[in-house]
Amino acid sequence: MKSLTLTRPDDFHLHLRDQPFLEVTVPPTAKHFARALVMPNLQPPITTLEKLGYYKKRILAAAEGYDFTPLMTLYLTEQSDPMEIKRGFAEGLVTAVKIYPQGATTHSEAGVRDLKKTDAVFQVMEQIGMPLSIHGEVVDPAIDIFDREKVFLERVLAPLRADFPALKIILEHITTKEAVDFVTEAQGPIAASITAHHLHLDRNDLLAGGIRPHFYCLPIVKRAEHKEALIEAATSGNPKFFLGTDSAPHAQAAKETACGCAGVYSAPVALGAYLEVFEQRGALDRFEAFASFYGADFYGLPRNPGKITMVKEDLEVPEFFVYGCEVVMPFRSEAKVAWKPKGDQLFKEEDWEEE
Repeated sequence: MKSLTLTRPDDFHLHLRDQPFLEVTVPPTAKHFARALVMPNLQPPITTLEKLGYYKKRILAAAEGYDFTPLMTLYLTEQSDPMEIKRGFAEGLVTAVKIYPQGATTHSEAGVRDLKKTDAVFQVMEQIGMPLSIHGEVVDPAIDIFDREKVFLERVLAPLRADFPALKIILEHITTKEAVDFVTEAQGPIAASITAHHLHLDRNDLLAGGIRPHFYCLPIVKRAEHKEALIEAATSGNPKFFLGTDSAPHAQAAKETACGCAGVYSAPVALGAYLEVFEQRGALDRFEAFASFYGADFYGLPRNPGKITMVKEDLEVPEFFVYGCEVVMPFRSEAKVAWKPKGDQLFKEEDWEEE
């Protein structure tokens, strides 16, 4: 196959950061995706409707000229007001609430330590059918970092599912076979997003022959057997699994340091990187559903009316993009991606040129 036309996809897990970086981070997504679920872990986090409204305005200003809708999330804390969340959902301001276990990842310091303190929020969300998006890792220092997702399923997610069986749950950026099995077998409304980089990388890519800080993310990449389970899930045609890039830019200096930040900046090349995996598995006919249908259906959103055509042509990925006063290194930096958008439909070569 030399080209593939599909319904414009959605990215159901995206980090855009904030000014002055939005002018860099918004366009690569807005060109490829009709909508994106924007994560709220800024400093300070997006915990109120007022903060959310102003953040959305800043994103839309950076997306001017593009057919793009940011889907907004609220950052759950132990002090979150269930009635404010209910009002935001009813008014169409908020698409989902996001749980960050305290200390689990970037800017999660204000996250939830005791999940029981948020039961009132979950009760309201279950009643109104509002999605709960979860970073699924425990932060117990006694637990090996490669086991944090697996232990979260046992300690946290299984009891939460039992307590709130009708709560709509999305286990974000899954990384293990155990997570695939849990989501596949669980009863009630539960789904999972899968990133492009977790389909391409295992822990050898991160650590063998030297540490590659631009492959460091949370949840951390796992053994090859877990990557294989993710590929099987993504390409299976199971509607419980859908696209969420977890594209998360950090300046090069913040990645290449003694205590580097977690995150892979994949937005500019994500669609092509996903397509490579689907093509390798002979599953190109299942890609549109994974990228454009399953996520929208689970979140209760209409499918997008527009189309995008991807062509089988090498895309030369630049070494870096200008990022404020610094630079950010994209996934597949100085390499090639085998698929790219056709012509100038949503992509222009000058957007990749170094400034």
